Amino acid sequence: MTRTFRPRSLAEALDAMGAPDAVAVAGCTDLMVVDTATGRRHGAVVDLQRLPELAGVRDDGGWIDIGAAVSFSQLRREALVAEHAPILVQAAATIGGWQIQNRATIGGNIANASPVGDSLPVLLALGAELVLASSSGERRVSYADFHRGYRETVLEPGGLIVRVRVPHALPDQFQGFKKVGTREAQAISKVVVALSARRVEVGGQEHLADVRLGAGAVAAMPIRLRRTEALLEGAPVGADTATRAAREARAEVNPIDDARSTARYRAHVLGRVVRRLVGDISA
Repeated sequence: MTRTFRPRSLAEALDAMGAPDAVAVAGCTDLMVVDTATGRRHGAVVDLQRLPELAGVRDDGGWIDIGAAVSFSQLRREALVAEHAPILVQAAATIGGWQIQNRATIGGNIANASPVGDSLPVLLALGAELVLASSSGERRVSYADFHRGYRETVLEPGGLIVRVRVPHALPDQFQGFKKVGTREAQAISKVVVALSARRVEVGGQEHLADVRLGAGAVAAMPIRLRRTEALLEGAPVGADTATRAAREARAEVNPIDDARSTARYRAHVLGRVVRRLVGDISA
């Protein structure tokens, strides 16, 4: 029989995670689907939804500090997130329908570690960091260092994601997001891309700086397109740069064929989306 724990504090939650085959849940939207499909049963379910340490969105000295149990519906309503991370609001609006957005949490999307998670390329593009907790204490990890492979992360056994921190946007910062799926809602991504870059003037012409380009559904985990970022860094804003970035992005990935799409389609669409997002900088 599966036991359910409803801890009143983070310390109680970490203690409960020491139970055999314990699993942490908040919105529980993915766990129910996976368990139904696989017939898996957990020894203990630790309900994190009401923990104060995992709640709320606040301004913290140049960072947006988001509780891991904050739902995507709440993210869509937060003025602070809309001001500094508009592409996170856009991504939140693409996750399932409104029923799922009311339940699903940003911490759950991260911990699930799916390569098609819609918010994950956004966190890469925005330079987010995570506050993680375990029996050995708390630590901060750059989100770019969180994934190790397919559904593998640096989260310790029995550990939890506590907060998600996103830096404030700079005045000259461009942000872009695009998800490609079978339909507008309730669709798993075929390709999802997020871009963050600054526009700086050099010799009377705008150039790109501090470029971060995150992509999902094109590798075993959400990835930074490092080679494409390097090509864009310092490049002039314009259509030629966008076309070159598209070619580099296609060459940089090695996606797979699966039930939702083909590798060839994913690489082609990735290039088209990157070209559009880079082109939008000069629009």
